[in-house]
Amino acid sequence: MIKVLMIEDDLELAEIPVKYLLKFDIEVEVAEEPFIGLSMLEVNSYELLILDLTLPQLDGLELIPKIRKFSNIPIIISSARDDILDKVMGLERGADDYLPKPYNPRELEARIKTILRRKTDGNTTTQEVKKEELFSLNESAMQIKFKDSLLTLTPAEYDILTILIKNKGAVISRERLLYESENIDDDSSFKNIDVMVSRIRTKLSKIDPKFTYIKPARGIGYQLLMP
Repeated sequence: MIKVLMIEDDLELAEIPVKYLLKFDIEVEVAEEPFIGLSMLEVNSYELLILDLTLPQLDGLELIPKIRKFSNIPIIISSARDDILDKVMGLERGADDYLPKPYNPRELEARIKTILRRKTDGNTTTQEVKKEELFSLNESAMQIKFKDSLLTLTPAEYDILTILIKNKGAVISRERLLYESENIDDDSSFKNIDVMVSRIRTKLSKIDPKFTYIKPARGIGYQLLMP
């Protein structure tokens, strides 16, 4: 059973995902107030936190740094606030994902399991170099090898390709590539993302011209596919 904490002051709203997630062996405990949630995190063991931003007493964005002082628990922000700045600030302060309300509980379940799967993979890896089939990712050195050839990437290109490798086969939106990257300027446009992806594709094609590994998803973003 996966144990999750949700800090959410709307108990009626929280009831829907709580009941749904239980069907998938995800047990969710709910804290109505931020300071109660902090206390629960310090006392109990949880695998993930779902955090609302609009909370009584303390804004969720202010709560994240307090949590990060004592815990590296994965955090999914779930908020009805659609300000891009909230998304950026949440990720910059240590959140792992941002899910706008209203959302489908099925998507929340998928995101929880994806984040926990990445964490498990990282904890069980005995070497810094992680193999993803044709790609070798060395995160500490910010290096990626493709078919044993070291790619020459800018920091922004490294971020984009890393996100695609870790989510192999999934369609990743331009917005997610933009806001999950640590090395892309916040003022960058989706056009800049397209340009950087094009450069990555060119570098991959010089090593293997027979297959297009990064394919566009029209109107959404990109996905990394294997032959």
